[in-house]
Amino acid sequence: MKLIIDSPETLGRVIRASRKAMGMRQDDAAGSIGVSENFLGKVERGGETVQWGKLFQVMQELGLAVSVEVPDQFAADVEKNLKFRQGKVVPGHAASLGRNEVEP
Repeated sequence: MKLIIDSPETLGRVIRASRKAMGMRQDDAAGSIGVSENFLGKVERGGETVQWGKLFQVMQELGLAVSVEVPDQFAADVEKNLKFRQGKVVPGHAASLGRNEVEP
């Protein structure tokens, strides 16, 4: 399922629903992910000043990913300016930009 995420609140609701669908309490999820319960609560409430690294850690542990739809008229410029590091690109992302391999 693809969802349009238009605000921190929307992303927070998706994260909360995903955690609940996994049958995890907020404190248990926070502990297994390695973040504080306070941080996870802030994310789930749509806090606008969360740390990106921790946010992506939470999302990864809940099986969530973010993708960006680049307008066709900008795709070539975006692709040209992206520098991929080995092991930093999730399989399939390079292909979605029209590449077959990740640049070293």
